[in-house]
Amino acid sequence: MPVDIDEAARLYRRAAEQSNPLGQFNLGLCYVIGRGVPQDDTEAARLFRLAAEQGHAVAQINIGRLLLVAAAAGSVLPAAPGEAIRFLAQAAQQTG
Repeated sequence: MPVDIDEAARLYRRAAEQSNPLGQFNLGLCYVIGRGVPQDDTEAARLFRLAAEQGHAVAQINIGRLLLVAAAAGSVLPAAPGEAIRFLAQAAQQTG
């Protein structure tokens, strides 16, 4: 069965709009790679942050990574190493 990424992104958006951390995380991934939605690191970071604040460990890792590399040339995100470390530490506590 072929994957309909546009439909997947639509369903992830519905879940994200209901504050579902898995929907927020998966829609964030869609924005990172530009599948089913336009590529947008700012929106991906917003969604990862929402999921991370609800305890989603992989979202915590992803928002931490995005914030750490934001200092690199060409990033649309503001550099926030302190916030990145906070999210990464939260993920580490969960995953042991």
